[in-house]
Amino acid sequence: MKVELYDELARQTRGLLEGERDLIANAANVAALIWQIVPDLNWAGFYFLKGGELVLGPFQGKPACVRIAVGKGVCGTAVALRETMLVEDVHAFPGHIACDAASNSELVVPLIKDGVVRGVLDIDSPHLARFDEADQRGFEAVVKLFVTGTDI
Repeated sequence: MKVELYDELARQTRGLLEGERDLIANAANVAALIWQIVPDLNWAGFYFLKGGELVLGPFQGKPACVRIAVGKGVCGTAVALRETMLVEDVHAFPGHIACDAASNSELVVPLIKDGVVRGVLDIDSPHLARFDEADQRGFEAVVKLFVTGTDI
C-alpha cells in the first residue's frame, strides 16, 4: 500500500514541478501535496540553508521554529551528516528541538544538489514510529524530483 502511495506522490510531484523552477512556489506546492496525500502527519515542510543555518521555508502545519543551527536537532543533524534521519521517537533523540510538542516521530531528508546541502524536507507525525524504510525511500524520491526540478 505504501508503494502505491509514494508512486502517486511522485507522479503528482512531477506534475507540479513541470514547467516551474521557482524555489518557493515549488516548495509550497510540494509541502501542500505531501500534507494532502500522506496520512498521520502534523507537519510537512522545508528548511533552507542560509548563512550557515536552516531557515524556515514553505510548510503545512502549526507555526514552527524559524531557525535551526546545523548539527542541532533532527534537521540540523541531517544537514551535518548529509543523510536522511528516520527517528521513531523524537523525545529519545539527543538534542531534539520541540517546535511542536505533539510531534513524536520525524523523517528528515537533506536537499543535496551538486554535492552541496541546500536544506531539508522535514516530516513530523504525532504517532510514535510512524515512519519506516518505505516512507524513507518514498520521501527521498520526492526530494530527488524536487532538487532536480527546482532552482535551489
